[in-house]
Amino acid sequence: MENSTVLHIGFDDTDSPKGMCTTFLAFKIVNYLKTQDLEFLDYPKLIRFNPNIPWKTRGNGAVSLKIRTEDPEKIKNKIKNFVSKYSDTKNGANPGLVFYENTAIPSKFTEFSELALWQLINRNHAKEFASKNNLEVFYKGNGQGLVGAIGAIGYNFDDHTLELLSYRKRSKFGKERKISAQSVKTMQQQTFPHTFNSFDYKKSRVLITPHGPDPVFYGVRGEKIESLLEATKILETKEKLDGHMIFKSNQGTGDHLKNTLTSTTLKPYASGIVTGIVSSTPKIEKGGHVFFSISVDNIEIHCAIYQPTGLSSIGLNLIKGDKIRVGGGVRKASKTHPRTLNLEFIQILNLEKNISQTNPLCVKCNKKMKSKGKNQGYKCVKCGKTAKKKTSLEIPRKIKKQQYIPDISAHRHLSRPITRIGKANKNSKFDNSSSWFSLYEN
Repeated sequence: MENSTVLHIGFDDTDSPKGMCTTFLAFKIVNYLKTQDLEFLDYPKLIRFNPNIPWKTRGNGAVSLKIRTEDPEKIKNKIKNFVSKYSDTKNGANPGLVFYENTAIPSKFTEFSELALWQLINRNHAKEFASKNNLEVFYKGNGQGLVGAIGAIGYNFDDHTLELLSYRKRSKFGKERKISAQSVKTMQQQTFPHTFNSFDYKKSRVLITPHGPDPVFYGVRGEKIESLLEATKILETKEKLDGHMIFKSNQGTGDHLKNTLTSTTLKPYASGIVTGIVSSTPKIEKGGHVFFSISVDNIEIHCAIYQPTGLSSIGLNLIKGDKIRVGGGVRKASKTHPRTLNLEFIQILNLEKNISQTNPLCVKCNKKMKSKGKNQGYKCVKCGKTAKKKTSLEIPRKIKKQQYIPDISAHRHLSRPITRIGKANKNSKFDNSSSWFSLYEN
């Protein structure tokens, strides 16, 4: 390809709660591109952005593709048609499509992407960015999808995982998914730790199948192409599927919780971490949710641990003075609660001694003394021995200096599972010969 161009393609917000899926659009686009005289330069990228954006659908994921072609205009026009055809605009989708022709991605694109991971980015900011950087854009509705489209092109991987998504035939869209739970258990046992978050043994729950009307049948997350392909051979379903595609992703990396929240960035819908001292006694409210505050640079931050996370007991065992690092998303103030950080993990850095004042013990009778009255000291009712003041007793702590993460069923797409703590995939060589894309026979 002597006169070829490297073309980056980013798109987002093509789905709605009622149907379609941005990754399914990618599947359809790649199926078309496979018939053209061009070269794929990397795996399709599935980038999950800030999970706290209120208008997101499901996992707030955007997709980007990187190809080399001698006819970029033909490709662009065809992809615009795909976006128009496979976007659920009638139910609120606001698709955005971005094209960028260049081998290298400028740092300003990466900076935009990093902000979209943990902040709320206004769509007008995305339109201004596109204009200033001569990006070719196409959008419908209000153009909200341009934020993710630009971000997906600019995303720079410090760590990555892979996800194999299998797709249903159109006749099955919206119908119940039926998969053998035992086969999912077997798959997890045989491919672990190279796949993760497939089955929750605690709740006996399959985690690879979505529940909405979108075209995805299942998604297997992991570290290696070979393990994902092996998983497809183990999983059992009677439904005839359309095919699969493997994405390179930031899922399971915790990328949205890299930034430290400050008094200026602790805004509604932001994601991040804070380190502080527990400043109020944790209280449990209706539904099993736990609330407490931490002090950070003389600022009180209200924190919430929701019952489904399985972290409520950890929160209840915190006491004033404990030093902790927590991460999560900021919820705006309501009538019942101030601005609150909804926790996704708790890391205990230091535990205060839990000292309780108790009536003194009679060393002779080994019985607790009784109070003689206010400021009158204590007396053993059996032998008459006295003492002037209470005794300090240290109560053993039920929590340790470690990181606590939610139950597997409460993980978000970006949540780092226990098997990935301290782990990072920095490099992945693209292998175009592998079965990263496959159409199944009818």
